[in-house]
Amino acid sequence: MHDVVIVGAGPVGSYTACQLASMGHDVLVLERRPTIGEKTCCTGIIGQECARTFAIRDVILKVVNSARLFSPSGKLTRIQREEPQAAILDRTALDRAMAHKAQDKGAEYILEAPVSKITIEEDRVRVEESGQGRSFAARAVIIASGFGSKLTGQLGLGSINDSVAGTQAEVETAGNDEVEIYLGNEIAPGFFAWLVPTSPQRARVGLLSRHSPEAHLRKLLASLAADGKIVSAEVKPSYGAIPLKTLPRTSGERLMVLGDAAGQVKPTTGGGIYYGLLCADIAAEAMHPALKDDDLSARRMAGYEKKWRRKLSRELKIGYQTRKIFESLTDRQIERIFALEKKHGIVNELLKSSDLSFDWHSKAVFGLISHRIIARAINVMRLPFRNDMD
Repeated sequence: MHDVVIVGAGPVGSYTACQLASMGHDVLVLERRPTIGEKTCCTGIIGQECARTFAIRDVILKVVNSARLFSPSGKLTRIQREEPQAAILDRTALDRAMAHKAQDKGAEYILEAPVSKITIEEDRVRVEESGQGRSFAARAVIIASGFGSKLTGQLGLGSINDSVAGTQAEVETAGNDEVEIYLGNEIAPGFFAWLVPTSPQRARVGLLSRHSPEAHLRKLLASLAADGKIVSAEVKPSYGAIPLKTLPRTSGERLMVLGDAAGQVKPTTGGGIYYGLLCADIAAEAMHPALKDDDLSARRMAGYEKKWRRKLSRELKIGYQTRKIFESLTDRQIERIFALEKKHGIVNELLKSSDLSFDWHSKAVFGLISHRIIARAINVMRLPFRNDMD
């Protein structure tokens, strides 16, 4: 019997496997896909804090310190800081590197093993996969299989009640070297679209949208091709869904849930790598002594949940409220904000603050909405989270 079965071989699952295996535990990772690091809808951007904390180096394609933001009508605002802010990753290489590290520490991997059922028994967990009808026994299970898994519902943990569809395509470019963000309800209703260069001639183009993501992406690709920014609009997109809220419960008897499956994602941008890895550390730190003490009760597992929520709940709450405000903006209001920013240089003024972070958005949000000009423009003087500023 294994100590822990981890469902999902993405970066969060593999990082957790590496941590637990390095502590001496018998870890099995089950991955539904035939290969690790298959094409995903992830933009692959992380902050420098994330790269430093988790020693992510060899899979970085490009480091960036600026971006170009376009209003619905095409007006441009450029934001920049002197020091590097983010890193663009080779997501396939990241997933595989994390898995290799876990395997080097002794974790076992089985591919093409989609998990269909998890049963919590008195002294073990039984994990059933539907690929070859195999069953695996473990003392505990960690679900890190991404958003949309039916396993959490089967286990009575509830469901995430807000999410957004995403789509992305790899494209050939005319040599774009700067991240571009496109706003507007005709482009990505309530959300945003992006062009993220990965090399001198390649980029990722994608968007988030509540509805019709493929139609919006096709329209965006055609526009970019007409402007000469990409070589062709004839590309094959990938699709995915991103949680905007968290799972009601992320732990139970012999059980933890991590990453996108738990909703540990920034609601402002949809980025989940950093928060997922932070929670993976918390999970491993909680699981290790529980295994040693042979106490895998719901009460003991709840320590993981309490700690990660203590660390992230404020950021997630503020991020979600910010997301809802942004969704409510009309194109006219967005244009007004662009005009005010251009006139007063508000964003670049805020960027001079040394404590602003790519990964922790609450200070940037409060800095922006507290600016009297922006606050008046979007009428947010009575935001429900303003007391969190104190």
